[in-house]
This record gives sequence, C-alpha cells and structure tokens, in this order.
Amino acid sequence: MKTLIVIPARGGSKRIPRKNVRIMCGKPLIVYSIENAKSLKEFHDVDVCVSTDDEELLSIVEKRGVDVIRRPAELATDKVTLDPVIYHAVLEMEKNKDKKYDTVITMQATSPTLKAETVKAAIEYFEKSEYDTIISAMNKPHLSWGVKDGKVVKNYEKRLNSQELPANYLETGGFLITKRECVSEAGRIGANVNIFEISEDEAIDIDTYSDWVLCESILKRKKIIFRTVGKMKLGMGHVYRCLTLAYKLTGHDILFVLDSESDIGIAKLKEANFNYEIIDNERDFEGILLREKPDIIVNDILNTTPEYMNICTRHAGRVVNFEDVGQGAKYADAVINALYEKGDRLHNEYYGSKYFCIRDEFLEEEPKSFSEEVKNIVVIFGGADPSDLTGRLYSICKRLHKEYPDVEFHFLVGFAYSHKDVIVSDEKNGIFIHNDAKRVSSFMTKADLAVTSQGRTVYELASMGVPAVVLAQNEREAEHVFAGIQNGFINLGLGSEQDDNTIISTIEWLMKTPEVRKEMRRLQLSKDFSKGQDRVIGLILNDSSDDEE
Repeated sequence: MKTLIVIPARGGSKRIPRKNVRIMCGKPLIVYSIENAKSLKEFHDVDVCVSTDDEELLSIVEKRGVDVIRRPAELATDKVTLDPVIYHAVLEMEKNKDKKYDTVITMQATSPTLKAETVKAAIEYFEKSEYDTIISAMNKPHLSWGVKDGKVVKNYEKRLNSQELPANYLETGGFLITKRECVSEAGRIGANVNIFEISEDEAIDIDTYSDWVLCESILKRKKIIFRTVGKMKLGMGHVYRCLTLAYKLTGHDILFVLDSESDIGIAKLKEANFNYEIIDNERDFEGILLREKPDIIVNDILNTTPEYMNICTRHAGRVVNFEDVGQGAKYADAVINALYEKGDRLHNEYYGSKYFCIRDEFLEEEPKSFSEEVKNIVVIFGGADPSDLTGRLYSICKRLHKEYPDVEFHFLVGFAYSHKDVIVSDEKNGIFIHNDAKRVSSFMTKADLAVTSQGRTVYELASMGVPAVVLAQNEREAEHVFAGIQNGFINLGLGSEQDDNTIISTIEWLMKTPEVRKEMRRLQLSKDFSKGQDRVIGLILNDSSDDEE
C-alpha cells in the first residue's frame, strides 16, 4: 500500500511567530514530525513531503532528506483551510513520483510529543479496517455547556464524575489517515470515519505559549526507576526517602522496583498509589530495564556490587545511589550519603546533612518557642522499629510518669510496627499512641524533648528544634554521625546495649537542665535543610548548579 505523508508548515504564525522553525528542546519544532514520518519508512511504503511557503523552513526540511512542495501564495494565507493545501501536495507528489497513492496521512508540524510508535499503530489499524478515514483524538469527558436559541444549556443529561461521563473525543493535530480517493480540494474525510485514541500527553497541538511550555516539559520528562527496599530488618527509611523524592519529581515517569521480601515497603507503595513491580532476582530486574529503557536509575538499597552496577549502567544513562559504601559505588554517576559527614571523597560522592531530603511538611512548619519546663515528650522510632525500641520506651515512660505526672508521652508508631496490639494508649500513665501519623511535624511542633532512633528522624527533629536522646537500631545506623552533641543530640549508641536506667537518667537530666536543652536547640536550628531536596533532585537529573568541593 503506497502511502504519502504530508506535513503542512507555513512560515507565518500570529500567536507564536515563526513557531515551526523555533528551537524546542534542541531542534526546530518541525523536525519532530519529520523524524516521526521518516521512521515509518522502515515498516511501510512511505513518501514524506513538507508543504511550505517559507525559505527558512525549506532549508531545514531539505537537510532532513524529505521532499519539499512549494506552496503557492494563494494557499498560504490565514483563511485557507488545510484541505486544498493537502490536495495540492498530493497532486504535486504524484506527478513528481509518477505514482498513485493509496493512503494519504496529514501530520501537523505542531505535535512534537506524538510518538512514532503511535502513528505506526494507527496506520496498521487503518490498513486492517474498512474505514475511509481515521483521525487522532483524545478522550476528554467533561461537564460542558453550550448555547441554543440564545440560551446557555447543558450538554449532558446527568451530572457525573468525569470517569463516569460518556466519551467526548477531541480532534488533535497528530494525524489524519484517509484513503486517496477521499482527498479533494474541498475535503479529506470519507463517509466511514473512526477515531484513533491517543494519550493526553501526545495530543498537544502547539497553538499558544502555554502549549509550548507544556510540550517542553513533556519532552524533558525522564523515565526514572527507584530500586528500593522496605522490610522489617532494614526498616522503612529507604522507601520513605524514595517517596519524598518521587513526590518532588512530579511530571517525570516514575516506577518503583522492590524485591519480593520487601513486604512492608510494598504495602506502603500500594497506599501511596505509585506504580511498582516486584522482583525475585537481578535477572528479573534486568528484564524490567530492557522493557522500560529508563533514563535514570536511583538505587536506595545500601551497598552495591560491581556486577549489579554493570547491569544498571548498561541500561540507563544515569545511575544515582544512596548510602552506598559497597564496591559498586564507584561506578555510579553520583553517590549521596547524607547520613555520613565524610567518606573516601571520590569524584562521585556527596556527603553530609546538606543532602538530606527533608519532607515538605517540615519546610512548612515553624518550631515552637522554647519552654523551660518539659511537658511533652515525643517517642518515635521510624516506620518499622525492627529492634522494638518503642516497646522498651513504653515501659520506661510508665516509670517516668510516676515521678513526672504532668508530662505527656506521645508515641508516633510507624506504618510497619508489628506490636500495635500491645502498645496502646494509657492516659492514666500519660501515654498517648498515634499510629501511622500522617503529619509527624505537627507533633514535633508541640514537643519539648524527644527519644528517637538514629535515622532520618534526627534531621526532622533538628529542623523543628527538638532536643533528643538517640538510640541506634543497629550497628550501621550507629555510624550515622549527625546525631551527636555537636548538632543537638545526646547519643547513647546502640539501643540493645543500653540499660533502662541510663535511658531514664539521661531523659531526667535533660528535663532538669533547660540551659542544656536550649543550647541543643540552638545547634539544631543552625542547620538549614531547605535546599537538600533541590540538591538531590539536581544530582538525580544531572542539572545541579550547586558548586561542591
């Protein structure tokens, strides 16, 4: 089946002057349509031509190896529709090529986000069907109104949610595929018509500056795979960090990948409504990479091996790792270790609290004013608390309440904590349990003191100016040096190695020494976490302007 693709492109444009030759994401706008059209030659008997009246467009087109049809002046005015333009181009190409086409496709120069595979699928659909014409369209159900007999009237029978409304197809500038016999000076649409639905992203037809900005944003979109882990032994910190970044990367194509043992991480991602896939081994992961062809891989799985990193670097243009001190770290484009203050200082390592990705809620809250008296103590040990430090503090706080009956102990119990049936509110002993609090910062703004583990929560407490006693969950967590007296924390080391009496005496000492707590608070609030997210996002997308030593 002989097919002709016509790309009409005038030089004049009123809303966006010279838009067809303007550079969008590195190349003239019209080139996107030309490249899509040329790619179809591999699968179909296709000729491609551009109908234009403009010398600059002519030179751009000729360099791309497609035919040019010089449009006569009478067909290049604002009032001329596309029908006679396409008819003229078809006649000229049939004369020049000495052939008769079976199919004519109109592809607008103003649809840069349209994908070649979409056009290919549409052609195959058309060739297998008996339709005279198919038109690219987007389904946009909406409650709409019109005017009839001078009155505003509704275009629907019943008010429904958009997903329940009947289909409402809007034509796009992507493509119009039609039989040759349907093309005339007066029209291109046959009697038997159907639409070919395309996505909203591919349906944009650049007509305004807002369209232009939106297209640029879509074309710059990256496909990013987050490889992370969330299981009882390791806790939920890795998943929470990846979620924080994914929320910040709005507009990009995000996929999470977790191993099948990451039961609590999978449950959290289900709740968060992000796309995710589960793997059993590295072969499964490589299969996903082959299918998805990601631009970027973010590994938040602790130490990597050279073999694993070889898989990542083969299939993605950029690889960024978190908390990686393994042998594979040197093969990443960037390694971000916010929980450590120094490392080997290789070219790709970024250390320290300036790279901590604090959640947005902590950027919006204000620390409470300092209180000489401790009346509110927050106890928080992360999403899973694998060492059950929550259980220990539950007993400890009951003992403390006997000596300090006016103090309230607020336990923020994590999403994956496994002893929720035992740790319950006991208001007689001043204990209040808050399961999976959606806004942790609101509790911290009321706290005078905290007891916590040595992960990301210490940064959140520092941002709120809450002095804290720290107990590490495990030896690796104990290596995180931020939670020290230099930053406003009393660090008691591994929780499993610390006795209850020492924990109690430390809390009591801080309660009785407001001058110490005030200095701890000052040290905490001297840290600025407001730029951490932006620094890390810049490293992931490789557009960081931060000048690092």
